[in-house]
Amino acid sequence: DVQLQASGGGLVQPGGSLRLSCAASGFALDDYGIGWFRQAPGKEREGVSFINVGRKFYADSVKGRFTISRDNAKNTVYLQMNSLKPEDTAVYYCASAPRLPFSLWRAQVHYAYWGQGTLVTVSS
Repeated sequence: DVQLQASGGGLVQPGGSLRLSCAASGFALDDYGIGWFRQAPGKEREGVSFINVGRKFYADSVKGRFTISRDNAKNTVYLQMNSLKPEDTAVYYCASAPRLPFSLWRAQVHYAYWGQGTLVTVSS
């Protein structure tokens, strides 16, 4: 059974940090591109970051603050989020996409499997 499990969300003050995890079961993560997306209240879901074959991509809004990484031994992808802002508040999802051209990493239609989401709240 193929599953993605996102975790690590919580309440953090502005300027704080969180690390999200996306653990896969039923398939090997390193065979897929893995994207992180987020959906803020009242807004559409948007791409945050993507990793595949050693290349990493970030939305402009998180560049320099977020870092995506992969641990193949643990079959897990991480999203380290630093210098968090209130506008980062959202439900964060991870998703997997086979053979996705890098230029299409934001296109959600190409992602086959989605995790359940983890809530990140940035507030004082």
